[in-house]
Amino acid sequence: MVSGGVTILVGTSKGAFLVEGGAERAGWEVRGPFCNGWPINHMAGDPETGTIWAGGGGDWNGAGVWRSEDGGETWSLAKLTKGQMDEWAANDPDFAAMIGWTDAPLPFNEDFSQIWSLHHAHGLLHAGTKPASLISSRDGGRTWEKVEGLTDHPSAESWTPGGAGLVLHTIVTHPADPGKIWVAISAAGVFATEDGGASWERRNRLSNAECSDQHDHPAAPRDGETGHCVHNMVRAPGDADLLYQQNHHGVWRSRDGGRSWDDITPGLPSSFGFPIAVHPRDGQTVWTLPLNGDMAGRFPPDAACAVWRSDDGGASWLAMRDGLPQKSCFFTVLRQAMATDGRDPVGVYFGTNSGSVFASLDEGETWSEIARHLPTVLGVEVLDHAGRV
Repeated sequence: MVSGGVTILVGTSKGAFLVEGGAERAGWEVRGPFCNGWPINHMAGDPETGTIWAGGGGDWNGAGVWRSEDGGETWSLAKLTKGQMDEWAANDPDFAAMIGWTDAPLPFNEDFSQIWSLHHAHGLLHAGTKPASLISSRDGGRTWEKVEGLTDHPSAESWTPGGAGLVLHTIVTHPADPGKIWVAISAAGVFATEDGGASWERRNRLSNAECSDQHDHPAAPRDGETGHCVHNMVRAPGDADLLYQQNHHGVWRSRDGGRSWDDITPGLPSSFGFPIAVHPRDGQTVWTLPLNGDMAGRFPPDAACAVWRSDDGGASWLAMRDGLPQKSCFFTVLRQAMATDGRDPVGVYFGTNSGSVFASLDEGETWSEIARHLPTVLGVEVLDHAGRV
């Protein structure tokens, strides 16, 4: 890893990869795969120490968080739950010896099968799981504890899974107040705490209630709420708790920390998509990548890729296509596969399920493919030693 450089952290279905562009964000090189080829849903990094975390797993591996403190050269695993491999190893000494298995107790036994999201802030590392729960580490990912206040929420019995299961896929924190945390669960919606996780409030109410009953779709807004199938959520910079979310049926903005939401989908070619990203210094600038709908293939409309940017908080949208495939483009960009760096101008990055990573170094105006032929890209984050993660 180059000091002062930009590293794209790429989680894939076959391990973690690092795409490194140095301080100039050029000459991109790919390193990996890491993490023993585990499915890695999401990654996070600490720009001050250079520590990188990768979370994932599945029915075979169980769930775990990998950690590297030397730029990806070596990795250690905090294994959290059992998988099928543990059952095999427990009954087959030869297999156990082959994979180096030991019968060590695991902190969460069989409570969940995957880590779906990671977020580092205020000295804490948070992780979201499948099925949905929130766990936190105070020692850089070595040991973990469950945030019981969310697990025990009165609404928990009513939470229903989305297409990928009941997953806690988004974790957002306040930059100055460590007690304020937002999470998004598909398909249970947005939850927020202001006391560090002791208590949680469900926050899905529509502010523009006229949108409530106009769509005949299970994930559409109704009954005064946005629809609980949130796909991704970001917090804008600044003192106001300005949030944006892309959900199963539209793009939404909240000016009050999620207590109410405005529909800002008009102007986009589709109400369906997965990722959303916000400018690190300008809370009115956001990017999203619409797809053609949940039942129509989940690829860019007209098979022509565009990242759509709004410079006015969602009041209007502009399609940005320069450098992106405009014919026979059938890839999908998943919920955690878009991120920004902290440079000026801001770099925007996204990964595809066809194994490409695209970058724009001018806030979306032009794009280039900086990596290709990777496994299915599940998550993209940026470790920026001159900016932020």
